[in-house]
Amino acid sequence: MSPSRPYLIRALYDWILDNGFTPYILVDVADERVVVPTQYVENGRIVLNVNPSAVQNLQLGNELIELDARFSGKPMHVVVPVMSVMAIYARENGKGMVFTEEDGGGDEPPPEKEDAKRPTLRVVK
Repeated sequence: MSPSRPYLIRALYDWILDNGFTPYILVDVADERVVVPTQYVENGRIVLNVNPSAVQNLQLGNELIELDARFSGKPMHVVVPVMSVMAIYARENGKGMVFTEEDGGGDEPPPEKEDAKRPTLRVVK
């Protein structure tokens, strides 16, 4: 299955906006593909306000989040790999979701228990 993280980010983003709050994302900047203003990075992380009034051209894709914003008056194109998003939450009340490394992987199903029987289909005439 494909990773669930991009779908959860989009759903929570809409939920936060629908409730009249300001969506923020917490980003781990360790990935070399992350493009953010480095002067605002603290402890390898940056918090970005992704409210429609604060950014332009926001694209919440399956692989990347891209947006245009101003930092201290200077325009910048920001790029964040979806797997670098550590959390999405409402600024006003902190409601949202924190992601772990396991969240959204979807690459391998969990191992089955040895005693679990798989359902089978059988043709009955």
